[in-house]
Amino acid sequence: MQILNEIRFTVPSLSVNESTARAVVSSFIVQADPTVEELSDIRTAVSEAVTNCIVHGYRNTSGVIDITVRLLPEREIYIRIKDNGCGIADIQQAMQPLFTTAPEEERSGLGFSVMESFMDKLTVKSKVGKGTTVTMRKKLSTHGY
Repeated sequence: MQILNEIRFTVPSLSVNESTARAVVSSFIVQADPTVEELSDIRTAVSEAVTNCIVHGYRNTSGVIDITVRLLPEREIYIRIKDNGCGIADIQQAMQPLFTTAPEEERSGLGFSVMESFMDKLTVKSKVGKGTTVTMRKKLSTHGY
């Protein structure tokens, strides 16, 4: 994989850092000149992934969230968001719309569905007791090019 530019950062699994992660990712990818809609889609997908780490990965505990963003050739954005939390026992089930492990917190269970709808590709890998890695890709339009 040829990488044109990359940023890596880590944030504690605090709910206030969801907006921090979204802002850092947005600031980094603006160099690729995304449309306002593309930027909004990516920001929303990042918010959902980071929120999943905080609410589900580190349920009632704390940890860190590792975020990698890469600019790839042909205007493709690569985003990896990883936690070292509890992991997901059944990824297929977790990715079903309306499924949630936190109904008491009034979670809608749409996080993965939202990520899938806003990104071109979504991959989820997880090991119980080890954590979860969400990888998302989006090819930006060639507006103005």
